[in-house]
Amino acid sequence: MSKIDSSDLPVAPGQVIAGSYAVSGVLGRGGMGVVLAGRHLELGERVAIKFLHKEHASHADRFFREARAAARIRSEHVVRIFDVGRLPTGEPYIVMEHLDGEDLSSRLEKSGPLDVQLVADILLDVCQALAEAHAAGIVHRDLKPANIFLAKSPGGDHLVKLLDFGVAKVPEGGAITKTTSMLGSPVYMSPEQLMAARDVDARSDVWSLGIVLFELLTNTLPFEGDSLVHLAMVVREKPTPSARDLRPDLPPGIDEVIRRCLSKERSGRWSDV
Repeated sequence: MSKIDSSDLPVAPGQVIAGSYAVSGVLGRGGMGVVLAGRHLELGERVAIKFLHKEHASHADRFFREARAAARIRSEHVVRIFDVGRLPTGEPYIVMEHLDGEDLSSRLEKSGPLDVQLVADILLDVCQALAEAHAAGIVHRDLKPANIFLAKSPGGDHLVKLLDFGVAKVPEGGAITKTTSMLGSPVYMSPEQLMAARDVDARSDVWSLGIVLFELLTNTLPFEGDSLVHLAMVVREKPTPSARDLRPDLPPGIDEVIRRCLSKERSGRWSDV
């Protein structure tokens, strides 16, 4: 838990939210919000409370979309949502399960390329979460290592949790679809998403899975650019590199899996996870 500095927090440690959740500290901070640790007063259960900073109030629709999308997916590999609301001062919040562990971005930074079997186990769990999301008509659109969390289970093993459905495409049309809005993280985006296509489908998430697979195994990205335009050109024109060229110990079939995920035309990818 981060050192507590309550000067810029929407609520101070010790305060109670909605008459039920006592805030105890800071779990993490980002450019648009903060995640606080809390505990349900009656149940004693630990929770994480995600707040959107007041200056980003215009993004509240996206913020609550995250909660609605995650709440509709019943997979154990999607973070559970308990409650949503607004403070009297207007800041929106989401109450979700408290997770102990680390995201894959942090793991990569600390340990470098991951073990092949571990990567397979993690991505199979992510695929289970995505399968349920896609069956409900939800496309995540922001798959990346930072949104895949390795939570510690009671037995000591890791439990994979897929996070952040803030830019998800949902069937009732609630997702942001303005062509001027950059949704997600560009280096993980499919060619059609980079073009701001409004009709991205499950195959866009399949592309992102291919990028994540390549990165987890090699600690590098298959496509990079100096700008968004340059990145889009690289993605369209550069052949998919071989992961085995960077890491010869990988199994022979892995490059074909990655290449199919990263087919430039979505008709060449797997149609579902």
